[in-house]
Amino acid sequence: MKRKTNLKRDTIAYAVLILFAVTIAAEASPATQPDDLGILRSFENAISKIVDQSKPAVVSLTVRKEEQKDNKTIDTSGSGSGFIFRKDGYILTNEHVVRGAKSIRVRLFDGSTFDARMVGSDLNTDIAVIKIEREEGFPVLSLADSTKVRIGQFAIAIGHPIGYKYTVTAGIVGGKDRCFHPPKTKLFQYHNNYIQTDAWINKGSSGGPLLNIQGEVIGITTLNPGEGSSLAINSDLAKTIGNKLITHGRIIRGYIDADMQNVSQGIKITKVTPDTFAFQCGLERNDIIVEFDEEKVPGLYAFRLMVAECQIGKQYPIKVLRQKQEMTLNVTIDEMPLELVGRPANTKSVSWKTLGLVVRKLENGIFQRYTYLSEEDRGIIVEKVKNGSPGFKANIPRNALITAINGQEIVDVQTFETFLQGKQDGPNVTFDIKSIHGIEKVTVELNNN
Repeated sequence: MKRKTNLKRDTIAYAVLILFAVTIAAEASPATQPDDLGILRSFENAISKIVDQSKPAVVSLTVRKEEQKDNKTIDTSGSGSGFIFRKDGYILTNEHVVRGAKSIRVRLFDGSTFDARMVGSDLNTDIAVIKIEREEGFPVLSLADSTKVRIGQFAIAIGHPIGYKYTVTAGIVGGKDRCFHPPKTKLFQYHNNYIQTDAWINKGSSGGPLLNIQGEVIGITTLNPGEGSSLAINSDLAKTIGNKLITHGRIIRGYIDADMQNVSQGIKITKVTPDTFAFQCGLERNDIIVEFDEEKVPGLYAFRLMVAECQIGKQYPIKVLRQKQEMTLNVTIDEMPLELVGRPANTKSVSWKTLGLVVRKLENGIFQRYTYLSEEDRGIIVEKVKNGSPGFKANIPRNALITAINGQEIVDVQTFETFLQGKQDGPNVTFDIKSIHGIEKVTVELNNN
């Protein structure tokens, strides 16, 4: 099977050479028409020029992690690729390359090395941003408009597979808007964002650039499903997610908590869970959504992308067909739950064991994603509330901001956990919270069994 795949790849490569040669010959006048060697030399020089001008902005990553094995913590290391896309040292790579990193070492083409800090990562799109620092600016690669990528155009990948630094492979764009569905996952996936190419990648190439013949990045190489095809995240999505990670540190996505499916008239509601914003706004099973925010709804996948960009806590008009009658409801946008964004609930935390709450710090800039928060707000966001827990019984809503506990200001999770640890023998605690319902004090009766 491997010999057949290699033969297929070689055949495609020869076809690319012939196509390039024919193009050059067709554009040349009879008097200046190059010979066969001249055609191949022109092709060779063009590829080499793109590679030479791009290499300084392509980096190799050494990632050190800790893993649990046989009840022991062991140090492990991995490698990957990336590229600098801003002169101040911001680097795009794959989330799976830097996932769980304790330290990240970046090596540039000139041999210089830097310790990188994690800026943010997004499991749903497999995109991460890291940053390196120095006084002078860094060489960069510009991001192309991926909507202008054409099937059949040249594609050049640069990466660091299996220890071979700055490996270059070339081919063509074989397809756009390709899907890849990871098996057995609940993640909300951006399935249709992949560029398919026969420019070969392997382990260690992940996170590197896929370039056009202008040396612009058309995608981030990320997957090698086999049989000679590789997949790259398109540059438009990479740019959007990358800039959001720089601004907010994480991606916050809107969500309507109801099961849905495509039907001919629109999007049909198949299940609505009680005590959700979808239920509270009046959505019912068998309703068919035909408009959202005064726009006709596209297919289910595109509709979910629309909702993902909405502000948390904001109401949007939603027009539905109910028994063939049109009606307009106002649905409040929830935040996408942990299981869909791939963040595990920390069930070993004091807050989970004591209150049934999963919390995270309100990072700088994140307030913009919530209608009820402002730049001055500080505290911790409630990400999950366990059914039947003290937090649930006290009606603490998911996405609420806890600003104080028993009058003590809370600015991070560690302070919150430490306070709870010391209050485990007490009968209750009182929170100052800010949510879609406004500012209020909530008393939580603790379980002291």
